[in-house]
Amino acid sequence: MRAHRITFAALVVAAGLSLTACQNGDDGAAASDPSSAASASAASSSGGGSGSGGSDQDSGKDSAGTGSDGKGTAAPADSGSGSGSGSGDNGSTPKCTTDGLEVKAQDGFIDGDTDGSVVVGLTNGSGADCVISGFAGVDLKTSAGDISATRKGEPADPYILKNGKEVDFYVSYPLNESGGSGVRITGLVVTPPNETKSVTLAWPGNDSLPVTDGSGSSVLVGPIGSAGQGG
Repeated sequence: MRAHRITFAALVVAAGLSLTACQNGDDGAAASDPSSAASASAASSSGGGSGSGGSDQDSGKDSAGTGSDGKGTAAPADSGSGSGSGSGDNGSTPKCTTDGLEVKAQDGFIDGDTDGSVVVGLTNGSGADCVISGFAGVDLKTSAGDISATRKGEPADPYILKNGKEVDFYVSYPLNESGGSGVRITGLVVTPPNETKSVTLAWPGNDSLPVTDGSGSSVLVGPIGSAGQGG
């Protein structure tokens, strides 16, 4: 019996030594394998699968201007983005104004005409292109009071008047062939289209109108461009 007890004790000791050796070998292998350590570190930091990788994508969307509701935010109209020119009203050329125009008038009568004619020129001196169209307001100052010209003809499409260029229109009036003094003309008042500010000029045509019965104005004004376009 004693011999059997010694043998059993030796077997127990040997088995313990063998188990310890196996455990030490596994620990050494794990420590020497960097890929195993990296895998373990990644697994522990990933949590439930919606960690840093998902938040990086979300932050990228925010930096691109996506709001919390998931819809893109449009740039303001006046931010300078887009293809618009950004000048004047929604990128359009501004209208011509009285202060930006140089107004002049000259006699346009041609021998053989039955009526007198004055050509009024509007030169763009504003420093930038502008749009003009329609009819100018025209009044003749006379010894019998002001006479407003009546519009005649159809206005053309809006016209871009380049800086430094001129556009003309005509004013026609009856010639005084009665032999009497008639109604004396003392001045010409011109109001550019869509403006309220006027310019008063010297009258360049015949100095009088025939006396009429007052049934209507015999002074006519044509639309912008009706007398040709100057240089």
